Amino acid sequence: MKIRNTPRRILYLYWRLYSQQLKAMLEYSADFYIMIGAAALTQITGFLFLWVVFSRIPDIQGWGLWEVAFMYAAIYVSEGVGSLFFEGTWRMLRLVNLGELDRYLVRPVPIVLQIFCTGIGMNGIGNILIGGTIIGISLSHVQMDWNLSTVLMAILLFVSAITIRIAINLAANCSSFWIRSSGNAFPIMIHNLGEFAKYPITIFSLGIQLFISIVVPFAFVSFFPAAVLFGKEPWSWWGWLGPLVAVCAVWLSLGLLRIGLGKYESAGN
Repeated sequence: MKIRNTPRRILYLYWRLYSQQLKAMLEYSADFYIMIGAAALTQITGFLFLWVVFSRIPDIQGWGLWEVAFMYAAIYVSEGVGSLFFEGTWRMLRLVNLGELDRYLVRPVPIVLQIFCTGIGMNGIGNILIGGTIIGISLSHVQMDWNLSTVLMAILLFVSAITIRIAINLAANCSSFWIRSSGNAFPIMIHNLGEFAKYPITIFSLGIQLFISIVVPFAFVSFFPAAVLFGKEPWSWWGWLGPLVAVCAVWLSLGLLRIGLGKYESAGN
């Protein structure tokens, strides 16, 4: 009998798998608070750096303090959501090297769902809380005409940005199927490219702009959504491609996972 993976069943399975991981994490309450505090402190320090920079200069190529702060916080919020709810993508190296994917493959549950729920990054709570606060303060300091269409547009861009970030994490960690070593630095290298998207990408060379917009589209996580919300021409037009980029990123990451699983040989003997 074939089990149909309906959206309702997938959400149910996700919650069951996630809740079990959460119970295990909360057994160590000290680690829980330390990780949240460390993430929050990192964001606050970074924001203070921006504050100091903008106390010396009025803007960066037409972008003010609160507009850049929005981009800065957007990267951290997306990272926080990825850590808190989809941390398992960063455990793929262990799953592949130790052959732990074997038990995932025999379960009647989508393997990508099981990978997502392999771990929980509690530092994500700090990133979401502080990043979300900075975004809220930024939006309150920027003159915007809020109405229903603007709210819906912001939600669409936010969901697209989160989806792109998670897809990038999954695609980067799929390299574990090909780079079989005890320490795969490739996902970290891709993750660090997000640093470029914390600021207006126009301050970088054309090559970097194209790379983080097309090859590894971190710009669609922060810069382009900010351009749409704040009406920054001509970049705002590119921001509307966010949902399409999200769909393409998901398709590519799942395709890489499928190809990687075809090359998976377990742990041997």
